[in-house]
Amino acid sequence: MTGPRLFLELDHYQERKHNQAACGDVFLSQKIPDDHRVISVLADGLGSGIKASVLATLTSTMALRYMAADVDVRKAAGIIMATLPVCRERQIAYSTFTIVEMDPWGATRVLEYDNPPFVLMRGPEPVPLTAEVLPLPDSAGREAAIRHTRFHARPGDRIVFFTDGVSQAGVGRPGTPLGWGREPVARFLGKVIRERPRLSARQLARALVLRAQALDGGQARDDISCGVMYYREPREVLVLTGAPVARARDAEMAEAARAFPGRKVICGGTTAAILSRGLGRPLAMDLSRLDPDVPPVSSMEGFDLVTEGAITLARTVRLLEAEQSPDLLRPNAATELAGILLDSDIIHILAGTKINEALQDPSLPEDLDIRRNILRGLKQVLTGKFLKEVRITFI
Repeated sequence: MTGPRLFLELDHYQERKHNQAACGDVFLSQKIPDDHRVISVLADGLGSGIKASVLATLTSTMALRYMAADVDVRKAAGIIMATLPVCRERQIAYSTFTIVEMDPWGATRVLEYDNPPFVLMRGPEPVPLTAEVLPLPDSAGREAAIRHTRFHARPGDRIVFFTDGVSQAGVGRPGTPLGWGREPVARFLGKVIRERPRLSARQLARALVLRAQALDGGQARDDISCGVMYYREPREVLVLTGAPVARARDAEMAEAARAFPGRKVICGGTTAAILSRGLGRPLAMDLSRLDPDVPPVSSMEGFDLVTEGAITLARTVRLLEAEQSPDLLRPNAATELAGILLDSDIIHILAGTKINEALQDPSLPEDLDIRRNILRGLKQVLTGKFLKEVRITFI
């Protein structure tokens, strides 16, 4: 281990091939608790649609399992290739893949089988790397090899990996007769990062995929997927929700909000009123963007977002569980909250434990459950699906 321990932000974005019911690319990731490694796999099933999706799922699931168990690279790749069926006409495996593994100290390795080479962005500049080519044993007599790259990431590095729906975008069209290509992709990434240096992994992946789709004339000619691993200082957010168990502790909640250096969010009308009073800051409701499904947002100096409590939190949990991109949904309190949570790494939740009788009424919708259960679901989806670190403190 060398250097400071930093945060690994990992996210992806996909567009399925036009007129296909499913995306034939599959992205999976896992955090290994014992050594804090983060492993991500992007697999591309041959063809498109349901068949490609099933085979890419098989590939990515096996790859993730073997990497987590520290199985030898060649052995793992050989098992995967032997397991997958082979196209009779093309005599190639039905799925390609990229595996990215990194620990919080920057030790990184990337394994690639027939996917476009990844791009390491150090700030707005691509960094050239040399891959070791490892021949793979193949009982069927096919020639196969895996690219194996090792390096030590620096703070601020972004690893961008994608399927050929990106590199071949625009093929046959004016300006990109042979497809977009890796070098133009790297230049595009540099331009985006130069304009928005703090861009999140999720936003960068989306920008690249949408640009590739635009080169295809607005309708993806192939499945288009991009994953980004961003190695940097953690971004923290404080979510305050619920009234403290005793009024005497209201000042404690206000002081916690005042002292927190990162982004701050209030979820709950009573919570907002307590903090408005404790901090001496006016609270104003914004009625300019009303939504029929989610209560409106408010504003208070020093806070990035102020929302209603249980309904908004429950909607946010459902949105995250469905892995819906908040950037593509109608703006409301839940999508704004989801966006802030996804763009943060360490999420502190300060939750009041005073019982709100409205949340105990069995005649109310199921979403209006006890706040503690909603927060438990929020923590589960953020840690399980998005590899966030969530710390809940009850007051």
